[in-house]
Amino acid sequence: MKSLSDPQHRVAIVERIKTVHPESRAVWGRMNAHQMLCHCTDAFRVAFGEKTVSPAPWPIPGRLLKLGALWFPVAWPKNVATRPEIDQAGGAGTNPTDFTLDRRKLIGSLDRFCRTDLELAGAVHPIFGSMSSADWKRWAWLHLDHHLRQFGC
Repeated sequence: MKSLSDPQHRVAIVERIKTVHPESRAVWGRMNAHQMLCHCTDAFRVAFGEKTVSPAPWPIPGRLLKLGALWFPVAWPKNVATRPEIDQAGGAGTNPTDFTLDRRKLIGSLDRFCRTDLELAGAVHPIFGSMSSADWKRWAWLHLDHHLRQFGC
C-alpha cells in the first residue's frame, strides 16, 4: 500500500504536485487548483498542531472509519465536505496568494511532515482521532492522491 513512509512514493507524489498548474481543472468538487494546494498545506498544518479544526461527526466510530479509509483498498468518496476551518472554497481555509509560492509551501510541508513523528507529537486527526506514524503517513499519501486525482494530476 502506498504511503509517504516509502521514499519512492514520496518522490512520485511530489512530482505529481509539480504537474498542477493554475489552469488545471477539477474533475469534481468546488476548489480550484490553487485552493487545493492551500487546502493540502492546511491539512498538514492541522497535523502539526498549527491549525485547529472542529471534530467531524460521523455515524461510524473514528477507529473503524480509520481502518476502512486508510487500510482497505477503496477509493475515497468524492464531494465529501471538508472541515470549515480548512475549506478554501467557502470557509476559513488559508487564502491562496502566489501559485508557485503556495506549491512550494505544500512541498515544504510534505517534506517536514515526512521528518516528523506525529504519533510522538500527539497529533489528532479530526475524523480518525489518534493515529500511529504509519497511519499518518498513509493518510497523507491518500489525501494528496485524492486531491491530485481531483485535478487529473
